[in-house]
Amino acid sequence: MEPIDYDGAWKEALEHYLRPFLELCFPVVAAGIDWSLPVEFLDQELQEVVRDADLGKQRADKLVKVHPHGGGEQWVLVHVEVQAQPDSGLPLRMYRYHHRICDRYGHRVASLAVLGDVEPAWRPGSYHEELWGCCVQFHYPACKLLDLDPALAADSAADNPATVVIAAHRATQRTVGDLPHRQRLKWELTRRLYERGYTKQDILELYRLIDWLLVLPEELTVEFRRELCQFEMEKAMPYITSIERLGRQEGRQEGRQEGRQEGRQEGRQEGRQQTLREAILDVLEARFGAVPYALREHVGALSDEAVLKHLHRQAALTLNLEAFQHSLTELKAG
Repeated sequence: MEPIDYDGAWKEALEHYLRPFLELCFPVVAAGIDWSLPVEFLDQELQEVVRDADLGKQRADKLVKVHPHGGGEQWVLVHVEVQAQPDSGLPLRMYRYHHRICDRYGHRVASLAVLGDVEPAWRPGSYHEELWGCCVQFHYPACKLLDLDPALAADSAADNPATVVIAAHRATQRTVGDLPHRQRLKWELTRRLYERGYTKQDILELYRLIDWLLVLPEELTVEFRRELCQFEMEKAMPYITSIERLGRQEGRQEGRQEGRQEGRQEGRQEGRQQTLREAILDVLEARFGAVPYALREHVGALSDEAVLKHLHRQAALTLNLEAFQHSLTELKAG
């Protein structure tokens, strides 16, 4: 069975659902951001900060440029770190990240810690150092996912997609050594995606994150997919199974010589790409109406996930279809 990639899943979750995540875990931060203005994820820049600071392996971190309300500052930065296990070095690391980011950009930074461990008593607190009257005290907001368990079941949180990701994270931790129970929880979370009225795009994206975290062995995966297929047929909403069929076909073609494991990986990759293609077209249709056939074909031919993610943001920001087509042409020329 594949190891669970908490870091990768959280990085994707934060990029797709930053606002609902902050509204649930750090409401004061969310309320201070002007969401009518674009946000910018600075992944490459954060990697450079980590490398310069010699802080070792990068974790599930995100550095985001946002605009505060009031117009007093052009922009500020939000740094989020997700820590899945207790780590006594977290307060020092949070301080060093904060200091390095401030030093590099010359703008204010909000440093946030997400404590995703299973130890109720682990509350790392602030960073403090003192020498001969010289003192540093660094406080940072922290959200303990264990504390959110009651909130995840509340009706008031039902529409927040961040609750799905957190529930999947917690379910993964609770079912170590009990994979049949993990299968039941995975099914319950997946079924609720349809019952809560999420859009097709959100159902596909959230299921991808659920599947990323709640990893099952092959025999339970087959049983789960059979149940999911039957459910989608009854609902007449074959969202996930149609994407998985495309993915598995591609995975079998590419991975036959390398074995079933590589085939499944290729299948999931194609599924992610297809989800992004559909998301781009959905945004364009919602904003500008019918999308010309040639433009749909152009988007459908793209396979680079980084390019597709960039175009998804462009679709939300572009002035019109002509400007979006120009962006596509520039990418192709580059």
